[in-house]
Amino acid sequence: MGDQATYEAFVAQRRAQIMDRLGEAARVSGRDASEVCVLAVSKTVGVDEVVCAWHAGYRVFGENRPQELRRKAEGIAASGEMDGVRLDMIGNLQTNKINQVISSAYLVHSVSSLHLAEAISKRAASRDALVRILLEVNVSGEASKSGFSPVEAREALDRVMGLPSLSLEGVMTMAPAHDASAARATFSGLRELRDTMRADCGLPLDVLSCGMSDDFGIAVEEGSTLVRLGRIVFDPAYELDV
Repeated sequence: MGDQATYEAFVAQRRAQIMDRLGEAARVSGRDASEVCVLAVSKTVGVDEVVCAWHAGYRVFGENRPQELRRKAEGIAASGEMDGVRLDMIGNLQTNKINQVISSAYLVHSVSSLHLAEAISKRAASRDALVRILLEVNVSGEASKSGFSPVEAREALDRVMGLPSLSLEGVMTMAPAHDASAARATFSGLRELRDTMRADCGLPLDVLSCGMSDDFGIAVEEGSTLVRLGRIVFDPAYELDV
């Protein structure tokens, strides 16, 4: 229990540091930190660590594998804690795993193709469910990244909006690693694309999911409304720049 108490203290202290940095970045964009959702990426930790993060103040968690999302949901339910916790699906989603996600995820960040959107819609409609989604956009154009191109995202809008049992909440992207200027260009590009898509379709598209452990400050400065933080939240070995 002593080890768990030490770890819980670390997570709480680290959260305070993260929120200080997020607050500074939010002020740059004329916002308050409360306007940015902080999602703790729990894919590398167990339910006990997630409970520690809950105690520290995190309320939204993300998983990149459907089976792990389901396992976490079951473990959290069995823990008897974390009433009202939100679990999001943030990783690549295969069509044969959609049912697991429909039953467990609050928001699916990684709808990377029209084919996937159609498959989710079909499964959700058959279960009388509503699935909140983001379109994953490859703003940087890196071959290693999945998602719609910005042009494809705009072209897919009408079709996605017409699919039953889906609620399009916004867009998501990932920036090139270890390149602050490229990250800034990627995040500003996503914001500008969202603004264009909003004008095209009339939906609020309030969610801009971008920014991770190494670049979330830049993302918030550029308008991110949801940052996905993993190592910086859970790993004591992650070095936080001061």
